[in-house]
Amino acid sequence: MTGLMETPASGYTDQPPRMGFFTDTSVCIGCKACEVACKEWNHIPEDGLALTGMSYDNSIGLGADTWRHVAFIEQRKPLGRQDPGVSHEDGGADDFRWLMSSDVCKHCTHAACLDVCPTGALFRTEFGTVVVQEDICNGCGYCIPACPYGVIDQRKDDGRAWKCTLCYDRLSTGMEPACAKACPTESIQFGPLDELRERAAGRLAQMHEAGITDARLYGEDPNDGVGGDGAFFLLLDEPEVYGLPPDPVVTTRDLPAMWRRVGAAAGVLTAAAAAAFAASMLGRDG
Repeated sequence: MTGLMETPASGYTDQPPRMGFFTDTSVCIGCKACEVACKEWNHIPEDGLALTGMSYDNSIGLGADTWRHVAFIEQRKPLGRQDPGVSHEDGGADDFRWLMSSDVCKHCTHAACLDVCPTGALFRTEFGTVVVQEDICNGCGYCIPACPYGVIDQRKDDGRAWKCTLCYDRLSTGMEPACAKACPTESIQFGPLDELRERAAGRLAQMHEAGITDARLYGEDPNDGVGGDGAFFLLLDEPEVYGLPPDPVVTTRDLPAMWRRVGAAAGVLTAAAAAAFAASMLGRDG
């Protein structure tokens, strides 16, 4: 599997620290400034302005034309000690909340999309992020089912794969990604991944001390099925509530074992064919 190598063997002799996102959904206000900033900076086409019936969510999910997606999740559930005094005619106070979260490509440590790309269009940058080079992509689509998060998508008008680049062009000049720059509440935090993990652990402890026991980190564990994400989250409910897989696993995990079995089977067939050929020749000689 194609993991993150932090040695000169990765091709970078003076490698900077791995960079990433920590998204604290507890302070997301659903303003969509991140979506707009992402589209403006990366010149991403419009992805639909119709109401979907999913609260105020008009972009539905990540795709070739949606590299940042803000989810709006309505729940009949108390806000806990964050309660700003929400009340409704058909219910009392404390019985309704909105969960809002800005989703993005996870820039996995073990990225299956890198494993399956036949052209090298997908590559690992010196910042540890995963980027698609659109001028090299041949539109084969192998990366799309390989992604355990369903992030990558093909653009209908050209067939090529597109996704978040974590603003690689901005990082290369010392700037932060457009979405993090635009976020008014610092829900999207950008920086060295190790520092973000420490900050997230402190924020989680703060939430638990405040009585918000459902709070949890998602994607921060280097020992999970993808080796940890370069973009991870603080969630206020189960991952499935946000449309995230509960236990993502790199989809190419079993490829080495599969190829070993294929090789063994091919060896057995070759040996059997050789034995049959030898037996037939002996029969002729007899």
